[in-house]
Amino acid sequence: MPKTFSLRVRSVALLDQLGPGLITGAADDDPSGIATYSQAGAQAGYGLLWTLVLTYPLMVAIQLVSARIGRVTGSGLAKNMGAILPRPLVMAIVVLLFAANTINLGADLAAMGSVGALAVGGNEHLYTVGFALLSLLLQMFIPYRRYANFLKWLTLVLFAYVGVLFIVKVDWLSAAQQLIVPQLDWSRSATTIVAIFGTTISPYLFFWQSAQEVEEIDAKAQTKALIEAPRQAKKALARIRLDTFSGMAISNFVALAIMLSTAATLHASGQTHIQTATDAAKALQPIAGPFAFALFSLGIVGTGLLAIPVLAGSAAYAVGEAQGWKCGLDNKPWEAVGFYAVIAAACALGLIIDYAGFDPMAALFWSAVVNGVIAVPIMVALMLVASSSRQMGRFKISGWLASFGWISAAVMAAASVAMFFVGL
Repeated sequence: MPKTFSLRVRSVALLDQLGPGLITGAADDDPSGIATYSQAGAQAGYGLLWTLVLTYPLMVAIQLVSARIGRVTGSGLAKNMGAILPRPLVMAIVVLLFAANTINLGADLAAMGSVGALAVGGNEHLYTVGFALLSLLLQMFIPYRRYANFLKWLTLVLFAYVGVLFIVKVDWLSAAQQLIVPQLDWSRSATTIVAIFGTTISPYLFFWQSAQEVEEIDAKAQTKALIEAPRQAKKALARIRLDTFSGMAISNFVALAIMLSTAATLHASGQTHIQTATDAAKALQPIAGPFAFALFSLGIVGTGLLAIPVLAGSAAYAVGEAQGWKCGLDNKPWEAVGFYAVIAAACALGLIIDYAGFDPMAALFWSAVVNGVIAVPIMVALMLVASSSRQMGRFKISGWLASFGWISAAVMAAASVAMFFVGL
């Protein structure tokens, strides 16, 4: 067998192993994430690179826990939480998630519309409406497995930000030093650090990956929830580990590229405050050239198209499961009316946020801060479910996964407390 053919076969086989974790990791670098990482790079230079080293093992652990719950039980997070927690508490978590997702979605749409108008010309609100309708129609009328493959290939747009690094001039020695040795200045960076944590370890990602593992259970392929078919566990859990470790690695690598490129350009030129997502892209043009601007703009639109269905979908899964509705992107709109109504409502409210005239960059940044704060109670609930023999049976978490899961919740809680102690 020729080496090139063999390599191609192995590459396709590897890509087939990647799915929910890859899409979840890529959706993490949405316009909210891009805005937050850009602001961090512009504000602190290379000084906050260490946060991405810290968040990687923590986000891997919490996403592994989320995926494991879905694959083991065959149900999403909200339904599992409802089985062991008081219903009012679960509904409070769902309402917080929906509110944070809607703000995030609206800010993402506004950023995409703004960048689209800048790059092509025209009315930015029309672009925003167009992006919202496109995403909504794809979710409603494209079968889940075909749509999942579309999202999987769309993750390639993230490498636009890696391309920017080949254009700008990075002080690699200084970057390496500050990547390894934390530069802590809580008085100036507490809110930014919480925003980084919040956009990297976001609640909507927990619900999405867990729900997608449920969607991956295919009766035709004779796959079942692991609690019903424990013999499938070895292969299924190995795939989840590969998928999640890879997806989160890509997510953090791209975040690192964004922070490096804005630190090497905006911060180095004295532009430490950027007001909109468009400003972040525009500022690169005179410093790093039109190609860097084009790549940065492409990333904002492409990652937005990837993130919008994840934001709207995760909210719909949470609300639908909490209410006992039929859920899932494999269903037609008329088969799961409540589920798709939540998706449509999230998109509609996101458009209202755009037309209300909020500053897109400020909304993106503060949605990350909100995510960082509300993640704490959601992560605690998540860990309680994953540690429950009643829900997980023999597959309840233990060892390093349980330790890192609780450490993730503790770190997010400590960051949020420090932010309020120092002052926003």
